[in-house]
Amino acid sequence: MTTPAPGSRTSDGTDQVHALRRIQAALEAAVEVLRGLPADTLRVEHKPGAGPVTEADWAVNEVLAKLLPAEGEGWLSEESRDDPSRLARRRVWAVDPLDGTKEFVAGVPEWCVSVGLLEDGRPVAGGIANPATGEVFLGCLETGVTYNGRAARVSDRLSLDGALVLASRSEVDRGEWERFRGAPFTVRPVGSVAYKLALVAAGLADATWTLVPKHEWDVAAGVALVLAAGGSVRTREGSPLRFNQASPRLTGLTAQPRGLLPAVQRELGWPQEVD
Repeated sequence: MTTPAPGSRTSDGTDQVHALRRIQAALEAAVEVLRGLPADTLRVEHKPGAGPVTEADWAVNEVLAKLLPAEGEGWLSEESRDDPSRLARRRVWAVDPLDGTKEFVAGVPEWCVSVGLLEDGRPVAGGIANPATGEVFLGCLETGVTYNGRAARVSDRLSLDGALVLASRSEVDRGEWERFRGAPFTVRPVGSVAYKLALVAAGLADATWTLVPKHEWDVAAGVALVLAAGGSVRTREGSPLRFNQASPRLTGLTAQPRGLLPAVQRELGWPQEVD
């Protein structure tokens, strides 16, 4: 079979498969860059109104920007100035070069490199690498998801009783998860939202939700993985997520197996699933 050119459209999904190979190569290059940039040797700065940023964030952003976008494709990254021309692009890369910088600096192994591909506002392929744990999650809607090279899927859980739910470490620290104290599920705080979504996609946790807004680059890759693994992702309003918006900021979201979605929405008091 002839490999399509980057960004081309085919009816059998080979464009997504080709994109996935590009994602894998870019993640490998990013991990190699990070090997030479140990966190304890880096200068840490703080962005106004945001969290920390390091030389590692910028170095990984540079290598991803060099390897990923092909002609005619858009680019959206936490560490790049937003270019409004992406709004006219059918395919857009939504990237967080280092999601969980606070954990990276603190030596907590809950950070990752996150690369998502959007088509017509939908996340269709993604890759997440956690160099601290050696984990790599890859997937697209056409092929499903792999975890360290092996096929993976979301869990088959239908009830929150006994479920493992991943929470934002920052939200827990602020007391926003106190309302779930005594709930019939286990809450585990984890740093990076992208990493949490990847763990749900691989069936290593049952669900995650965030109670505060997130940027598109935070979640694009993870949402693509959850969807490719047979799961569902919904906004606070109960609707599917749409990406590549003029303001790339999303309301809170939930991610879980499809069969668990009604229970999650009831627990949160959010509107039921909307098609």
